[in-house]
Amino acid sequence: MEITELALRLIDEDPGQPRYQFEDEALQELMRSIEELGLLSPIKVRPVPGGRYQIIYGNRRYKACSMLGLDHIPCIVSTVTDETEIYLEQIAENLTREGFSPIEEAEAFDKLLKDAKFGSSVKFLASRLGKPESYIRNKCELLKFGAAVRKRIVRGTEIRPDCLTEDQLLPLKALPLEYRDSLALIAARDELAPTDVKKIASLYKDATISDSTKNKLLARSGPELIDTWSVYRQNRAERAKQAAQAQAEAQQTETQETETQEAPSLPASSDASAATAQAQAHPGESDAAGTTSPPQQPAHRAQTQTAPLPFKAEMELLLDAMERQTNAGAANVSLAPDPSALRADIDAVIDGLQAQLLRWQAIRKALKS
Repeated sequence: MEITELALRLIDEDPGQPRYQFEDEALQELMRSIEELGLLSPIKVRPVPGGRYQIIYGNRRYKACSMLGLDHIPCIVSTVTDETEIYLEQIAENLTREGFSPIEEAEAFDKLLKDAKFGSSVKFLASRLGKPESYIRNKCELLKFGAAVRKRIVRGTEIRPDCLTEDQLLPLKALPLEYRDSLALIAARDELAPTDVKKIASLYKDATISDSTKNKLLARSGPELIDTWSVYRQNRAERAKQAAQAQAEAQQTETQETETQEAPSLPASSDASAATAQAQAHPGESDAAGTTSPPQQPAHRAQTQTAPLPFKAEMELLLDAMERQTNAGAANVSLAPDPSALRADIDAVIDGLQAQLLRWQAIRKALKS
């Protein structure tokens, strides 16, 4: 590998270079290092028409040397002409540099995948760059966000004010654009942990929450959204518990009704039948003591009075459940100023009462038949 001293005036930056963000502080530090120790690593260039050279990698070193006013810079002159190979080399070199941002990576991968000049695939990039295919895809997902979000994306996992990590954005990438960017900016402003962002994202993935409610929630802060998620989760768990209880009680009702229908009728005794026939033939007839016997009731009415009341046990269970439901409902309606939380509490009470009503209607129907 031959190193050649080239005049800075003959070297141009590559406008298609994947890295274009350079922090001033880091650049100043590099300048001081070069001024004190010299340029330790040469830049790499390729010859272009007109006797000039274009940078493949080493833009920061080139900029620092130019700012120092140096006339010449050590270079490696490449003979590679394939555009794909050159671009892959630029990406591979920058991946080793700390300042290469996630968005710069994403844009570089996207360019290789979509630009007809390259025509690469995710599998090809993963193999050439030594990265998992999921790494390439996840980076490209960052391009779904708008410019206001992209400029806040930083490398690493440290949560910083008004910045966003990839871990913070990952739970939001599947949301519609009208929610995705707004929630990302809330996460940046309030420095939300990725776990908290995931909780908030679950609210916006829930189809049972109306779009108008979701839009209103965007006016809240990150901590307030976490509180809303907590209340919503508790109410949903309570509704699920009540629904399971109602289902179990409904099944018990159905079982009792089946048992009642299948139970054999008790036959009237022959004596009762005879007495009934006699009473019907001679109403008000005097007995041997001279007293008049009252008219006998029909046999079927007498039997109804002596037989157990149908569904008595079931109705007792329902009455007890109604009392528990009313008490539980009153306790669960928090009357909080949060409309979404209050609406969820009321929904839970209504669900329980509707389940009770359906069961009373079933009993009434069975009694009519």
